Order: sequence, then structure tokens, then C-alpha cells
Amino acid sequence: MQKTVFIVDDSEINLTIANEALKEKYRVITIQSASGMFSRLKAVKPDIILLDIEMPKTDGFEALGRLKNDSSYADIPVIFVTGERDEAIEVRGFQMGAVDFITKPFSPPVLQKRIATHLNIDESIRKRTAQLRKKSVQLQNMQNSMVFVIADLIENRDKGTGGHVERTTTYIKILIDAMIASGVYADELCHMDRDMLISSARLHDIGKIAIPDAILNKPGKLTDEELEIMKTHALEGERIIDKIISRTGNNMAFLSYAKVFAGYHHERWDGKGYPRGLKKTNIPLLGRIMAIVDVYDALVSERPYKTPLSPEDAIKVIIENSNKHFDPHITHVFKKIRM
Repeated sequence: MQKTVFIVDDSEINLTIANEALKEKYRVITIQSASGMFSRLKAVKPDIILLDIEMPKTDGFEALGRLKNDSSYADIPVIFVTGERDEAIEVRGFQMGAVDFITKPFSPPVLQKRIATHLNIDESIRKRTAQLRKKSVQLQNMQNSMVFVIADLIENRDKGTGGHVERTTTYIKILIDAMIASGVYADELCHMDRDMLISSARLHDIGKIAIPDAILNKPGKLTDEELEIMKTHALEGERIIDKIISRTGNNMAFLSYAKVFAGYHHERWDGKGYPRGLKKTNIPLLGRIMAIVDVYDALVSERPYKTPLSPEDAIKVIIENSNKHFDPHITHVFKKIRM
């Protein structure tokens, strides 16, 4: 398919010369103003734009700024056209995102060569970007598959918590979306990769791998000594993820999120939690979020040693423990949503 070139210039002569130079190889659309260009962009997205700097009403710099601030057009390469060579103008243009400058009057061979060069560069960049995006998706899929397998291994060992991982992951997604919509810790959450965040929540109990089966699957109440051993799963989870980080040399966001979920989901707002006994906002946000959904799922789930609560009664327990076990701001959002 022919590449499409927009030529934007208020001079009929310049438009004619450029059109004659390029029309045999490209689909050329000539436009006499910046406003005309934006009108045409609604129907046609060109592969490259030749943009005159000195135009009435809206000059080239203002037009380029609008292009770069619109995600629909920001990736279109723009070559500035100017009647003068001025270093300050060129510096400003390159800083704003122009890929080149062409001096008027046009030299058809130079114009043809510049257009061909930049279209080739742009095509190479797009192909490379597509390849990297595909590779990133493949790596993400592999990562998610590994997380599912690890989470299944953990859950298969813990006979009493079937479905806990998937349920808490669903609850995390609902709660985080509601917090962002409500503006509760939204700034902090919006700076995190949401998909990685939700996926990493599946590893919050990874430390249970280190807990003996006799304790993990005990049908009755744990003794004080057994309970202390069970509590070690939070720090063990951190250590396991730290080993992955140290061996891969990659402290990627996914592993960082998983480490926080694993190490801090049993801390309490009042400082009576474990393993560190942190208080209030000294507990990382992800730990405070997981604390609520982890307890909620435990309350509504059947265990060998307890009958499940209804969702309504479980929410009452969560609310009663606001400002004690749970962050009151997160609890306020939680009580408004239906799990």
C-alpha cells in the first residue's frame, strides 16, 4: 500500500512543488492550514507530515504541540518546513519532537530522499516495537502461568483453604478498583502496574511451602507453639521471593509487589499483627489491602474447625475491626462494595 503524506503549507506554490515531487510514489494530501490538517486527521492518519512553521492563526510549533499531546497522532513523524535555517528554531523543533527540517524552496530529489529515509526509519521502529510488545506479552503469559502453578502447589498442600488464592485475587481486584474510583490511596495505586499487582497477589501465602503438613492441615485448633510456626510463613514468603530476586538479578515490579503481599498481610493497624508488629501507615499499602480480603475470605469460608459466616456478617466483623485490625480508610471503601 502507498504511504500517505500530509503536506501542510499556506503557500499554493510550495504545495504544488511538493506534490509534484512526491505524487508518483506516495498518496499526497495537500492542506493549506493547521486547522485543515486537524480536520483531515479525523478521517485519515498519514504516515508522515510535512509541516510549515510560519502559517497564519496556528503556526507549526503550536500544531506540533497539539499533535504530540494527542495519543492518536503523537507517533506520526513530523518534518518541519522552513524558509530560514535558524539554530534556535531547529533546537526548539527537535525538543518538541520534530524528526527533521527541510528548507524551502524544495529540492525535489532532497525532498524525496528525506521522506523515504524517515518513512523507512519509522517502519523499522514500528516493527521493532511490535516485536518487543509480542515478546513482552509472551513473557507476561509465561509469568502468569508460573504464578498459577506455584499458587496451585501451595493450595494443594493446604487442604482446608481450597479456592482461597483465586477468591482473594478476585477480591483484591474489586477492592483496588473501588479504592481508585473513591480516591482512597488512588495516587499511590495509580503509579503501580495494576495487572502485575493483581497477579502477584496470588503469591501472598507462598511462605506456607515451608510449614509442615501436620500443622498446615491440622483439623483442630493449633497449639500456641504450632501457631508460632504457622506465623513464620509471612517471613518465609519474603525470603523465598528475595531468593528469586537475588538469583535472577531482577527486582521487577511483579516480584516487589508479591514480596509485600507475602510479608505484610498479617500486620494489623493497631500494631498487634505479625511478623513485625507495624502500626498504621508504617504497614505497606498492599499489606493493608490484603489484610482485609484475606480475613474476609477466611470468615466466609468453611474450615475444619469453623462454620462459614454469611457475607453480611463477615462485613460486619470487618467494620467492627476498623481502626484496630484494618486501615479505616480501606474499610470504608470495603463496606460499600459487594464481594
